[in-house]
Amino acid sequence: MVSKVLLPEAVTRQDGTGPEIELDEIGTSLLLTLGITRILERENLDVSVWGSADGKEWRQLAAFPRKFYCGTYSIPLDLAGHPDVRQVRAQWRMSSWDMLEPKPLFSFYLHAEDLKLLHAGAA
Repeated sequence: MVSKVLLPEAVTRQDGTGPEIELDEIGTSLLLTLGITRILERENLDVSVWGSADGKEWRQLAAFPRKFYCGTYSIPLDLAGHPDVRQVRAQWRMSSWDMLEPKPLFSFYLHAEDLKLLHAGAA
Protein backbone atom coordinates (compact mmCIF):
# COMPACT_ATOMS: atom_id res chain seq x y z
CA MET A 1 0.00 0.00 0.00
CA VAL A 2 1.40 3.40 -0.95
CA SER A 3 -0.88 5.63 1.13
CA LYS A 4 -3.17 5.10 4.11
CA VAL A 5 -5.58 7.60 5.63
CA LEU A 6 -4.96 7.79 9.38
CA LEU A 7 -7.52 10.58 9.76
CA PRO A 8 -9.97 11.47 7.00
CA GLU A 9 -10.53 15.19 6.52
CA ALA A 10 -13.07 16.42 9.05
CA VAL A 11 -14.12 19.61 10.80
CA THR A 12 -13.73 19.33 14.56
CA ARG A 13 -13.96 21.57 17.61
CA GLN A 14 -12.48 19.30 20.29
CA ASP A 15 -9.49 17.13 21.12
CA GLY A 16 -9.67 13.58 19.84
CA THR A 17 -8.19 10.27 18.86
CA GLY A 18 -8.37 8.62 15.46
CA PRO A 19 -9.10 5.00 14.59
CA GLU A 20 -6.59 2.24 15.28
CA ILE A 21 -4.75 1.16 12.11
CA GLU A 22 -3.02 -2.22 11.83
CA LEU A 23 0.66 -1.71 11.06
CA ASP A 24 0.74 -4.38 8.36
CA GLU A 25 -1.59 -2.13 6.35
CA ILE A 26 0.95 0.71 6.08
CA GLY A 27 4.55 -0.53 6.44
CA THR A 28 7.30 0.46 8.87
CA SER A 29 9.08 3.39 7.22
CA LEU A 30 6.50 6.12 6.83
CA LEU A 31 6.06 9.67 5.66
CA LEU A 32 3.30 11.30 7.71
CA THR A 33 1.49 14.16 5.99
CA LEU A 34 -0.77 16.52 7.93
CA GLY A 35 -3.04 18.77 5.90
CA ILE A 36 -4.79 21.67 7.63
CA THR A 37 -7.52 23.10 5.42
CA ARG A 38 -9.33 25.36 7.88
CA ILE A 39 -8.28 27.19 11.01
CA LEU A 40 -9.47 30.30 12.80
CA GLU A 41 -7.20 33.08 14.06
CA ARG A 42 -5.57 32.66 17.46
CA GLU A 43 -5.75 28.88 17.52
CA ASN A 44 -3.23 26.08 17.52
CA LEU A 45 -3.25 22.37 16.72
CA ASP A 46 -0.99 19.60 18.04
CA VAL A 47 -1.08 16.29 16.15
CA SER A 48 0.84 13.17 17.19
CA VAL A 49 0.99 9.50 16.21
CA TRP A 50 0.87 6.81 18.88
CA GLY A 51 1.68 3.10 18.73
CA SER A 52 0.59 0.04 20.65
CA ALA A 53 1.54 -3.63 20.85
CA ASP A 54 -1.79 -4.73 22.32
CA GLY A 55 -4.34 -1.98 21.57
CA LYS A 56 -4.54 -1.10 25.27
CA GLU A 57 -1.33 0.71 26.17
CA TRP A 58 -0.24 3.48 23.81
CA ARG A 59 3.00 5.47 23.53
CA GLN A 60 3.86 8.49 21.41
CA LEU A 61 5.96 7.70 18.34
CA ALA A 62 5.99 11.05 16.51
CA ALA A 63 4.62 14.57 16.82
CA PHE A 64 4.26 17.45 14.43
CA PRO A 65 5.44 20.83 15.67
CA ARG A 66 2.50 22.95 16.89
CA LYS A 67 0.59 24.41 13.93
CA PHE A 68 -1.13 27.78 13.64
CA TYR A 69 -1.80 28.03 9.87
CA CYS A 70 -3.36 26.13 6.99
CA GLY A 71 -0.90 24.11 4.95
CA THR A 72 0.56 20.69 4.27
CA TYR A 73 3.30 19.43 6.59
CA SER A 74 5.28 16.17 6.47
CA ILE A 75 7.55 14.30 8.90
CA PRO A 76 9.16 10.84 8.67
CA LEU A 77 8.40 8.01 11.09
CA ASP A 78 10.65 4.96 11.17
CA LEU A 79 9.03 2.15 13.11
CA ALA A 80 12.04 -0.19 12.85
CA GLY A 81 13.02 0.88 16.38
CA HIS A 82 9.60 -0.17 17.67
CA PRO A 83 9.31 -3.84 16.62
CA ASP A 84 6.56 -4.55 19.17
CA VAL A 85 4.18 -1.92 17.74
CA ARG A 86 1.28 -3.55 15.88
CA GLN A 87 -1.17 -0.63 15.68
CA VAL A 88 -0.94 3.12 15.22
CA ARG A 89 -3.41 5.95 15.68
CA ALA A 90 -3.43 9.72 15.57
CA GLN A 91 -4.22 12.02 18.45
CA TRP A 92 -4.85 15.75 18.40
CA ARG A 93 -5.16 18.60 20.86
CA MET A 94 -6.40 22.05 20.01
CA SER A 95 -6.69 25.32 21.82
CA SER A 96 -7.73 28.92 21.30
CA TRP A 97 -6.65 32.10 22.98
CA ASP A 98 -9.42 34.17 21.38
CA MET A 99 -11.71 35.53 24.10
CA LEU A 100 -14.65 35.94 21.67
CA GLU A 101 -14.39 32.42 20.19
CA PRO A 102 -12.97 30.18 22.94
CA LYS A 103 -13.93 26.93 21.18
CA PRO A 104 -11.39 26.12 18.43
CA LEU A 105 -12.37 25.06 14.91
CA PHE A 106 -10.14 23.04 12.58
CA SER A 107 -10.46 21.01 9.42
CA PHE A 108 -7.53 18.65 8.87
CA TYR A 109 -6.44 15.20 7.72
CA LEU A 110 -3.48 12.86 8.25
CA HIS A 111 -2.05 10.40 5.71
CA ALA A 112 0.78 7.87 5.99
CA GLU A 113 2.80 6.77 2.97
CA ASP A 114 5.28 3.91 2.81
CA LEU A 115 8.65 5.60 2.18
CA LYS A 116 10.12 2.42 0.71
CA LEU A 117 7.43 2.32 -1.97
CA LEU A 118 7.75 6.06 -2.58
CA HIS A 119 11.52 5.71 -3.14
CA ALA A 120 11.05 2.64 -5.34
CA GLY A 121 8.58 4.54 -7.50
CA ALA A 122 10.97 7.46 -7.87
CA ALA A 123 13.82 5.23 -9.13
